[in-house]
Amino acid sequence: MSILLDGKQCALDIENLLKSQIDLINVANQRLPKLVVILVGTNPASLSYVTNKAKACNRVGFLSEIIQLPEDSTLESVIEEVEKLNHDDQVDGILVQLPLPKGLDAKAVIEAIDPNKDVDGLHSVNVTKLVMNEKGFVPCTAKGVVTLLKTYNIPLQGAHAVVLGRSQLVGRPLAQLLSNENCTVTICHSKTVDMPKHTRMADIVIAAIGRPKMITRDYLSEKTVVVDVGINKVDDKLVGDVDFENVVDLVKAISPVPKGVGPMTIVTLLQNTIDAYHLRNGN
Repeated sequence: MSILLDGKQCALDIENLLKSQIDLINVANQRLPKLVVILVGTNPASLSYVTNKAKACNRVGFLSEIIQLPEDSTLESVIEEVEKLNHDDQVDGILVQLPLPKGLDAKAVIEAIDPNKDVDGLHSVNVTKLVMNEKGFVPCTAKGVVTLLKTYNIPLQGAHAVVLGRSQLVGRPLAQLLSNENCTVTICHSKTVDMPKHTRMADIVIAAIGRPKMITRDYLSEKTVVVDVGINKVDDKLVGDVDFENVVDLVKAISPVPKGVGPMTIVTLLQNTIDAYHLRNGN
């Protein structure tokens, strides 16, 4: 039986460490870390994600605020809201929930965020720092995946990692982060020829392609550690990009969906927020 990479338990352990830090901040009678999330429109999935982030802040003792803007907001009005938060000394982290409504330039909005408050790690300054292997904010899912692997003592240095997907949010930053950890990294995508040939040779396979249950045992081997980033709804049930039941008895280790990468993404956002707090306080 393979090792279950339990992201929910790992995230709870990290939350407890964050609570300890908040206890020290309270004892010192200092202000608490604050995360502000901007939500444009009423996309139900986005609203659910934003609510979960606010609940996580509440669990560990952070302050949080959700700013909900109308669906028909102009680019200028969204950037104006971002600029207000940039100059608010009580705000440590700013996150603009993606995707934005059609017609709004997400890149322009992200570039308006102060890089030192960019807890989603998407500003070009932080992207460059990731490429240069310098200290900065790393996108939450990518960082959460690596944290999960390290928690279970999965060797990274010298390992062959195959990342399935090349999105700006997950695939690309994850490949770079693994490279920074001295993995040998292969990126596969929709134009890759004979994808199973690449994945069967891998020590680590990370699926972030958005295609439910695409990865079956034909893609994997007994030595593979599988991290499933996919979140897909099939018949009102959440499933990953990996056919879990089909591969669980084959692979070395695997993360489930749900209770795998999802909780790690949210707890990493909290980690980035407290890091931003300490950065702004000179700690």
